[in-house]
Amino acid sequence: QVHVVESGGDSVQAGESLTLSCAVSRYPGNRHRMAWFRQVPGKEREGVAGIASGDDKTYADSVRGRFTISYDNAKNTLYLQMNNLKLEDTGMYYCAAVFYDNYRIYAPTLRASSYDYWGQGTQVTVSS
Repeated sequence: QVHVVESGGDSVQAGESLTLSCAVSRYPGNRHRMAWFRQVPGKEREGVAGIASGDDKTYADSVRGRFTISYDNAKNTLYLQMNNLKLEDTGMYYCAAVFYDNYRIYAPTLRASSYDYWGQGTQVTVSS
């Protein structure tokens, strides 16, 4: 079983920066896709940023140019660097991961159904 645990959520002012971390307990495969999602009450979970083996990345239009996703293979840790935070970035942020046994090249994806492992979330609140 793989466990993913998010951390780093906080309450910040608009315009500030924040970095989220996601510790992945083990890496059971040869390829991966990982992503950050966020959700606010009453709305569907939204894909924010995704990354795949080979370091290909994808971003939601709403965060492109402000957020950066990265994965440290040595530490089995996923990061989300968030700059110039806006009020609409408020939400519970979730880390998600999926692993593959083969050596295919996978494109990063923000489709939630593609992921097998999810964390419990970390809250980000942006105020004016």
